[in-house]
Amino acid sequence: MSKQTQIRRKTVRDISAAKGGDPLVCLTAYDAPTATILDEHCDVILVGDSVGMVVHGLPSTVGVTMEMMILHGQAVMRGSEAAFVVVDMPFGSYETNSDQAFLNAARIMKETGCQAVKIESGTYAAGQIRHLVERGIPVMGHVGLRPQAVNVDGGFRAKGRTNAERDRVIEEAQAAEAAGAFAIVIEGVAEELAGEISHLVSCPTIGIGASAGCDGQVLVTQDMLGLFDWTPRFVRRYGDLRKTVDEAVSQYAADVRARRFPSDAETYKLPKS
Repeated sequence: MSKQTQIRRKTVRDISAAKGGDPLVCLTAYDAPTATILDEHCDVILVGDSVGMVVHGLPSTVGVTMEMMILHGQAVMRGSEAAFVVVDMPFGSYETNSDQAFLNAARIMKETGCQAVKIESGTYAAGQIRHLVERGIPVMGHVGLRPQAVNVDGGFRAKGRTNAERDRVIEEAQAAEAAGAFAIVIEGVAEELAGEISHLVSCPTIGIGASAGCDGQVLVTQDMLGLFDWTPRFVRRYGDLRKTVDEAVSQYAADVRARRFPSDAETYKLPKS
């Protein structure tokens, strides 16, 4: 039996069926080695436009391009076999009209081989979501704190603190569901609001800083591993990778300065056949 027939990649139906069941385990990945590690544990791997900040050092996700998302999406698909892979549509790639959204989403799907795209779904995007779904492109929505709107919001701020804002987030979620989104990410809202949205929509909700009231959770893997000095308050650091890397590099630097190099014979020694 071939390896391809032994491993079945999760599908939209698998993710949709998780509503009200076991929580969906989701993390971000932007490269093949990380995707390989996550693949065994995650239902969904998100190639998020957070790659702009996490990998490329940008101040927000606004500067992320289609080419960046496709490059990282290809790497994650090479490194994963079973997880459902979703690629973010970057800022400026879908907002103009449905035709623009379809052409860019189709390009992402064809060039990466991913299973779905994600759109930051203000109510304005419902038409685009419907257009994509009707043409065979699965869409994950994203409501609440929308990082691509950082310049309008004046920063990364939680949503739903006022009645008007609360109503707007609920409207966004219901519009995304009605348009055909198979799942919705809820970011940066209070637990009560996340629970209400999860109750109102029939598709799974995936929280990020939105409580256990959702049907799953997604985190930025580098935040969860403690790669940075600072992480959002809602993130539990399951590791201290920054310290581990710092200690390893420090030891390496000390070895180099002390001329503790492996000999050429050790470096190029071939294994015994």
